[in-house]
Amino acid sequence: MTVRIGAKVPNSGPQPLAAGIGATARELEQQGYDSLWVSDHVVLPREIDSRYPFAADGKATWSTDTPYYEPVVALAMMAEATTRATLGTAVLVAPLRNPVLLAKQLASIDVLSGGRLAIGAGAGWLREEFDALNVPFARRGSRLEEWIAIMRECWTGTPAARRSDFYELPGDLLSLPATARPVPLLIGGHSPVALRRAGAVGDGWLAQQDATGLDPDELRAAREQIDAAARDAGRDPSALRVVLRVVGSGGACDLVAARLADLARVGVDEVIVDVVDHDPAADLARLREGAAA
Repeated sequence: MTVRIGAKVPNSGPQPLAAGIGATARELEQQGYDSLWVSDHVVLPREIDSRYPFAADGKATWSTDTPYYEPVVALAMMAEATTRATLGTAVLVAPLRNPVLLAKQLASIDVLSGGRLAIGAGAGWLREEFDALNVPFARRGSRLEEWIAIMRECWTGTPAARRSDFYELPGDLLSLPATARPVPLLIGGHSPVALRRAGAVGDGWLAQQDATGLDPDELRAAREQIDAAARDAGRDPSALRVVLRVVGSGGACDLVAARLADLARVGVDEVIVDVVDHDPAADLARLREGAAA
């Protein structure tokens, strides 16, 4: 199996203004990266009390006064500037947004880009962000599953009427443009419920590990849980993809390259690395060598 190589396009910090989101995406596509991804936060508190699930000590690893440019806006800029690469979010906190409006925005980008969109979506971990947007933090996972169902309905162009605890959608609606196919939705998160969700309702899993602590055994065990959930839901596990976001990989792509063969063996289909602050062409060459191994 050939591992696809994706790059994180910075949509936070000084890089978007210094280099431009579209220009950066274009450069990385021209270098040969298979996919281009952005991240998501709507607001951040001055002090984070919520536990950050991707650090052993539960502490967020960046300054909260870092500006985040809205990911759907960033994706639109990237779509205009590129022609080939897959465009995605790693990850979008979908429950913070209205599902019908979000479906419309994503369908617009997918159709205008020629069907190149893939969305990593998560339930979210930052309670303060939910509070700021007046969205209940409780049952956010169930809300995510509902939003996924609503978006997939909207992408057909003729969503069915529905009434649930979270949303009421009238019948006889048109949601256009319709996508040529459902936009792939990868589920983010490492908790047991997130893995179950990836297998039961997602098109795969968007995992995250640090470059200095890549753990294929953890990914193998998670993939087994995802496959079991898919089988329980009457779905084909082989149709699901695993994409690994490697944080802290800027300047450390050699570490990722050295583990790509191991990652492929445990079912990782694609990695997303940080490359912009370094030499993206040299990083990609190292990663391709690792993938070939």
